[in-house]
Amino acid sequence: MEVRIAALADRCVKCGLCLPHCPTYRLAATEAESPRGRIAFAQALAEGKLERTPSILAHLDNCLACMACERVCPSKVQYGELIATTRAWLADTGAQTRPARVLGWLLAKPRLLGMMLRMANLPGLRQALQGRVIRALLRPFGMDRMLAELPRLPRVQVAPSRIPAAPRGRIGLFLGCVAASVDRDVHAAATSLLHALGIEVVLPRGQGCCGALALHNGDAVQANSLGSALRAAFEGAGVETVLVSASGCFGTLRDHVFADSKLRVREVHEFLSADSGFDTLKFRALPERIAVHAPCTQRNVARADGAIARLLARIPQLQIDALPAPPGCCGAAGDYFLRHPETADALRAQTLDATLAQSPQTLLTSNVGCRVFLGNGLRECGAEIPVTHPLVLLARQLEN
Repeated sequence: MEVRIAALADRCVKCGLCLPHCPTYRLAATEAESPRGRIAFAQALAEGKLERTPSILAHLDNCLACMACERVCPSKVQYGELIATTRAWLADTGAQTRPARVLGWLLAKPRLLGMMLRMANLPGLRQALQGRVIRALLRPFGMDRMLAELPRLPRVQVAPSRIPAAPRGRIGLFLGCVAASVDRDVHAAATSLLHALGIEVVLPRGQGCCGALALHNGDAVQANSLGSALRAAFEGAGVETVLVSASGCFGTLRDHVFADSKLRVREVHEFLSADSGFDTLKFRALPERIAVHAPCTQRNVARADGAIARLLARIPQLQIDALPAPPGCCGAAGDYFLRHPETADALRAQTLDATLAQSPQTLLTSNVGCRVFLGNGLRECGAEIPVTHPLVLLARQLEN
């Protein structure tokens, strides 16, 4: 691993063009919290020129892995692979705090996670769990933050659609772990839109977590285990395409789980936008103002933010305002909001300020973690702005 880390780091020419695009550098304004600084740390550690210290490990762990630096890098440094490989090699970066370990364990068991979320959202129980007494009792164990950011389960308001009698195609829809429960309305919306295009939707049995969180935290063994099980589920489903509606999972599915598979991984907005039949669909007018948040993974990994804009433009009378790029990351970043609450809250505050400045009636975002984190933040500041997925809005307005 050391040789690979050194080789990846050696491609950086230290130009610094990535610095203004890095959320942690923008907050801290220190070289150690920049991509260039982290690359230098990783290279020096791999070459044995620097001793591991808590401070250096903390700077490496503080990276959000938003990939904004990789997108603008003129030298094409593969920063995502570099930071993941470095964390896997170090293994003791401190990334696995107790809440993160609990979350990682639950993500590998989507059914159990879904059951626990349904129970936690029962009337009265959610209020009790988030009350001062229980949170104070769990604070010494680091679990109060997890309760504070407890996801809410959506109501599926999309009308059920019929399976096409003579389908034009057949795709497999990836459900995920947290998204399997929190994005149920998104999956129903995706199915409705695909059925309207004459495409059959398959939900392979046995699918679960893609391993993205484990991979980003340097746990390659867990990531490979989860990825192998997921791959087997889809390869036995008789489909050629895997559609992904949660942008945070897209890169892991494309570059790791199905990297050498015959199955093709497609981002759902890009897939819909590229389908010639989408232009024939009709949508009801919606005279509302919406703000669109582009998650880091949507913008820098899937690079399908343009496809979302094109799809939403089909809704008549809809006023669409994109949130400004800085700060970019909302602070959720997988389990980052649990491991680094101060940084995460600072980034969320900037995103919320930008949202409130636009006074939208709805905030759209295409990643489940961003949806939960921003939704909780808006409720905390008393703003009655629903946070939903672009597909849900499109399916609600669909006339076909």
